[in-house]
Amino acid sequence: MPPIDPRTAGPRPPFDDQQPLTPPGAEADMQPRPDYGADSYQGAGRLQGRKAVITGGDSGIGRAVALAFAREGADVLIAYLPEEENDARRTLQLVSAEGRRAVGVAGDIREEAHCNGIVERAVQELGGLDILVNNAAYQMTHERIEDISAAEFDRTFRTNVYAAFYLSKAASRHMPPGSAIINTVSVNADKPNQTLLAYAATKGALQNFTGGLAQLLAEKGIRVNCVAPGPVWTPLIPSTMDIGRVREFGSQVPLKRPGQPAEVAPAYVLLASDQASFMSGATLAVTGGVPIL
Repeated sequence: MPPIDPRTAGPRPPFDDQQPLTPPGAEADMQPRPDYGADSYQGAGRLQGRKAVITGGDSGIGRAVALAFAREGADVLIAYLPEEENDARRTLQLVSAEGRRAVGVAGDIREEAHCNGIVERAVQELGGLDILVNNAAYQMTHERIEDISAAEFDRTFRTNVYAAFYLSKAASRHMPPGSAIINTVSVNADKPNQTLLAYAATKGALQNFTGGLAQLLAEKGIRVNCVAPGPVWTPLIPSTMDIGRVREFGSQVPLKRPGQPAEVAPAYVLLASDQASFMSGATLAVTGGVPIL
């Protein structure tokens, strides 16, 4: 079987059929539909018997990771916003179809009590917890700093950074040696986009948090790493960017296209598996050719 040409492995812009979406967006309203790996990802038992929590697991990268984890043998709890119920149901169906336990928890991860509740549900309904993926994120684009309200700035940090702190703190109490925490950062952590000022700042903070937490939890045998995606075709894009940027989304990277969620998920599988037993405090870049520091 010949290798896949990375330039043509996914749809290329312009995406003229995509219309603006109301945040947080829905997978069913995307043109073209994102590829989550349903027809391509093949598991190899690398996470057999593991118990995973994935925030933002309803769609986008979160859904692709949930499906990949299930095909690798893990039971999965996904956390999501109540308005994302339809997408969440589809993800839970995909996990269940692989013969794995699938649990959904709706709510707002900006609240510490809810984050604690997510971890407790995982321990009770999955029978334990040894993988935590802090993936949920909030972003909005603005051309001027004057257009960013204090409330929006606070919401971005509470969703993208505070929740990772709350969940990591709660999960680490239950995680046995060999467990893994994986944070979704972004190419913006190293190359901040000026129109994503608040979002980029949170991703830089989360990358730094990853490095510090990796050192702190090493004595417990818990590994902490992060994945830094570049442009990836998810509902977050048409629901938070102007239509001009959406139509050309991904054209700025060397491969001239956005990544698909299915192309990012294998990085999470690696970091969650025993194959990454000497990887902690690391950042895996999945950026379409954009170098990061």
